[in-house]
Amino acid sequence: MLFTLSSISRIFVAAVLGLLAQSVMALTPFAVEDIRVEGLQRVEAGTIFASLPVRIGDTYTDEKAAASIKALFGLGLFNDVRIETKGQVLVVVVQERPTVAAVDFSGTKEFEKEVLVKALKDIGLSDGRPFDKALADKAEQELKRQYINKSMYAAQIVTTVTPIERNRVNLSFAVVEGDVAKIKELKIVGNKAFSESTLRGQMDSDTGGWLSWYTKSDRYVRSKLNADVETLRSYYLSRGYLEFTVDSTQVAISPNKQDITITINVTEGELFVVSKVKLAGNLLDKEADFQALVSIKAGEPYNATDVAQTTKAFTDFYSNFGFAFAVAEPVTVVDRKTNRVEITIRAEPSRRVYVRRINVAGNDRTRDEVIRREFRQLEAAWYDGEKIRQSRNRVDRLGYFKEVSIETQEVAGFPDQVDLTITVAEKPTGSLSLGAGVSSADGLGLMLGFKQENAFGSGNSLGVELNTSKLNRTVVFNTTDPYFTADGVSRTVDVYLRNSKPYTDENSYSLETSGASLRFGVPFSDSDTVFFGGGIERTTIVPGTLLPDAYKDFANQFAYSTNALPLTIGWARDTRDSGLIPSSGRLVKTSGEWSVGGDLRYVRGTAQVQQFFPLSKKVTLALNGEIAMGAGTGGLSFPLFKNYYSGGLGSVRGFQQGSLTTAEQRLQATPVAAGGAKKITFNAEMLAPLPGGGNDRTLRMYGFFDVGGIYGSNEDFQLGDMRSSVGVGISWISPVGPLRLAWAVPVKKFDNDNTQALQFQIGTSF
Repeated sequence: MLFTLSSISRIFVAAVLGLLAQSVMALTPFAVEDIRVEGLQRVEAGTIFASLPVRIGDTYTDEKAAASIKALFGLGLFNDVRIETKGQVLVVVVQERPTVAAVDFSGTKEFEKEVLVKALKDIGLSDGRPFDKALADKAEQELKRQYINKSMYAAQIVTTVTPIERNRVNLSFAVVEGDVAKIKELKIVGNKAFSESTLRGQMDSDTGGWLSWYTKSDRYVRSKLNADVETLRSYYLSRGYLEFTVDSTQVAISPNKQDITITINVTEGELFVVSKVKLAGNLLDKEADFQALVSIKAGEPYNATDVAQTTKAFTDFYSNFGFAFAVAEPVTVVDRKTNRVEITIRAEPSRRVYVRRINVAGNDRTRDEVIRREFRQLEAAWYDGEKIRQSRNRVDRLGYFKEVSIETQEVAGFPDQVDLTITVAEKPTGSLSLGAGVSSADGLGLMLGFKQENAFGSGNSLGVELNTSKLNRTVVFNTTDPYFTADGVSRTVDVYLRNSKPYTDENSYSLETSGASLRFGVPFSDSDTVFFGGGIERTTIVPGTLLPDAYKDFANQFAYSTNALPLTIGWARDTRDSGLIPSSGRLVKTSGEWSVGGDLRYVRGTAQVQQFFPLSKKVTLALNGEIAMGAGTGGLSFPLFKNYYSGGLGSVRGFQQGSLTTAEQRLQATPVAAGGAKKITFNAEMLAPLPGGGNDRTLRMYGFFDVGGIYGSNEDFQLGDMRSSVGVGISWISPVGPLRLAWAVPVKKFDNDNTQALQFQIGTSF
C-alpha cells in the first residue's frame, strides 16, 4: 500500500485529535472548591446555581459535566454553554440568547394589534422573552394560522429581526393580507330524499349574498364546516335516516387562493320507522313516570332528536333523587327487511350523592354573593338536578353573563360526594338606549338613556333617562336592589321630572310632572313576581297659548298645581326562552295605580300579553296585546294628565309618537292629542333572518301589522275609531342594545293625524 505525504498528514492530525478527545473525556474527578459564572447580562447568577446539579464540595465527574450542560441548555436562555475547569474551580461560560425588545406589525387590517400580540404571547413570544430563529419561524406560522382562520389564504408575512444594544432584538412582521378566499361553490352529492337547496339552508356556510360583508357566511372556516356537517347529520337522523353517513368532505382552493369549492358526499340509506319502544334497567319502581318521559313514538320515522331528549329526560329525572351519575342508553335492533327499528332504553341510576361544595369561577367583577343567592341547590344537601337547573337558569336570567355553565366533579376518595362549579363569562352590563323620530311638527326628537344593570358588581341597577324632544322633555333616575331582603324581595326607587308641551310654540301651555316612588317586588315562583309600592307626585299646568278648555275646567275644579299619593300593584310572569331574541313562550304583565291621597282620586290599570310561536327553525310569529283603562273615584273626574297615549314605536307605528286622538278630540276645531282614559293596542310580527344573513338570529327582518286606538272616559271601545298600519323593519341585537328600524304605511287614519313613516329605537320591543 502506498502512502502519499498528504494522506500521512491527515492520519497524523486525526490521531492527535483522537488523543485530545480522550484526554478531554477522561476527566479526573475532583472536589469542587468554587463555581464562577461568566457571560451573564440579564439572567441572574442564582438561576445558574439553582439549575446546576453540582454544589461546592461535590465531586465533579464526567456524568455531572454532561448533566450540567444539559440542564443549562434546558433553561432555553442560552445560545452556547461551556464548562471549564481551572484547578478545582468550575467556570460556567454562557452566551445569552437575545431578548425581544419590541414586536411590531405593519399591513394588518383584518386584526387589531392586541389580538396578534396575544396570539404570539400564547406561543411564547413577547416583550422581554428570549428569542431565537426557531421562535421567529413559529411566530410566523402562528400569524399565518390566524389569517387562515379568517379565510385569508393568500396572506404573506415577512419577518425582520433587528439587533439593538444590550443583546436585544426588535421584531417586525410585515403583512400583505391579500383578498379573502370565498366559497365559490358548495355541493352536496348523494342526496335523494331532500333537495340540495333544502340541505344547504340548514348550514351556516354558503356562497354568499348581499349581507355577506356582515355575516361572513361565505368564508371557509374548518370548525364552521364541521358544525355544518353535524347539522346535516342531525337533520337526516331526526327524519328517519338511521344509517345516514357523510362519506367525505372535500375542500379545494383555486391556484390564486381566492375561490374555495366544497363538496360533501353523503349516503342517505333507507328510511326507518320505529316499531316498538321498551324500557329496561332499574327504574326505581317509577316505571309510569319514566314512560311519561318517552317522546319516541312507535309507527313514526326514527328521530334521533326524540331519542336524545328521552335519554336526557331520564337522567334528569334520576338527578331529582340525588343520582348525579345516572346512565340512559338507547339500544336499537334494526330489521333491514322491513325497514323497522326497535328501541330499548336501558337506564341505571348508579349511586346517590350529595353536594359537598359549590364553587364560583369567572366572575372577575361580579361579587360571589350575587351569584350564590340565585342558587336553589344548597351545600351539604342531596344532589337535586331540578334545583341545579333552576339555579343555572336564575343566574343566566340576571343578564350579567354571556355564558353560564355548571360542572359536576367527583370528590376523590368519597364516592357519595360531588362538588359543583358554576362558571360564568361576564359581559358589559351597561346599556345605552337611543331613540329618534322625524316629523314636520317636532323635527328631530332624541331620547337618551343609560342603565347599569350590575353597578360595581353588586347586582344593583342604576338608570338615567333623558328626552330632548321639543315637545316632551324628561329626566328620570331609578335604582333597583333585587335583594333588598335575604328572601329576594326587590326595592326600586324612582325620581322623575317630565315636561310635556303639545305645540312647538314657545308660548304654548305645558304640563310639568315631578315625583318619586318606592316599589317592592315579591317573587312567588321562578317566573312570577308581584310588585307593590307607593309614591308622591305633583303636576302643574303651566298656562299658555292654546290651553284647551278641558284643562281650564280641570284647573277650576282642582287647581293649576295638584298633588297625588298613588299606590301601585302589579304582577309579571315571564316564560320566554330569551329576553332578547325570544322565539317561544309568553310574557304577561299587569299593573294598577290607585290614588288614595292628595288632591286627586283615581284608579288606572294596564294588562299586556306577548306570545311567541316558533313557526320553523328560522321564522317566529310574535303577537302583542295591551289594554289600559282609567277612571276617577270619589265623584271626581279622571285627571287629564293621567291619560294614556298611543302612536309610534311600542303601539301603532307609522304615526307620530303619542299623537293619536280620541273621537271627541277629533271633533274640535283644532284637534289636540291629549290622550285618553282608555287605550287598546294589538301588534303582529313575522320575524325571519334577513336575506343573505344566513341563520344569524341577531339580525332579522320583520313584517308587522299594528292596530290601536285611544278613547275618552265617556267613550266605548269602537273598532271604527282605531288606526292601523302595516310595514317592514329590521331588528338587530347591536353592541349598544336591541335596535329596531321600522318603515310603516298607515292603513286607516283620520284627518289631521300626524304620520311618521320612518322610526327607529334602540332598546325597545314591538
